[in-house]
Amino acid sequence: MARYSGPSCRLCRREGQRLYLKGSRCTSPKCAMEKRAFPPGQHGNSKARRPKVSDYGQQLREKQKLRRMYGLTESQFRLTFGRAVRMPGVTGENLLRLLEMRLDNVVYRLGLASSRTEARMMVTHRHVTVNGRILDIPSCQVRPGDLVSLRARSQRIQPVQMAVNLASGRPAAPWLAVNLGALSGQVLQAPTRDQIDTQVSEHLIVEYYSR
Repeated sequence: MARYSGPSCRLCRREGQRLYLKGSRCTSPKCAMEKRAFPPGQHGNSKARRPKVSDYGQQLREKQKLRRMYGLTESQFRLTFGRAVRMPGVTGENLLRLLEMRLDNVVYRLGLASSRTEARMMVTHRHVTVNGRILDIPSCQVRPGDLVSLRARSQRIQPVQMAVNLASGRPAAPWLAVNLGALSGQVLQAPTRDQIDTQVSEHLIVEYYSR
């Protein structure tokens, strides 16, 4: 399945909540959820109510919401869920932990990119180093103790400066040690469920794949 390349705001409207796919725009009055908080499509309008959905529909929507939030294709998400099943512990929490420990997400959480999409591009364009070595695989799982930073020549590009200004006004993830001055950060530990602010009911996703 190809990666989605259409309007990002359409995805937020479909899921009925902000997925924070466009950086600072998602927290501004320009956000589509401020102007058109109703489903997209021919029959979507501000006066129409969202139809009641079945149990399967709720499970599907939660799965789609989480997948789109982290920018994974269907096959990537299914593979990640398979890894979560094989890990000891609660499957839903394992899934969220694997998604949070992806390199592109860590770059976003550190405030070095304004969105996960931008973070993924920075990784693939070789702007990011892990423990001093360039790593260009967005799905790579970082480990506790890893130092994630930007290359010296990448620290002056405009998107980075904009992202840092945006990140300075929001609290940092408690499982990361952030140094915005040096444009770097260290992974302190794998996040627990209460340290992950993703608004999703992960048990519904487990039920979806357990049908």
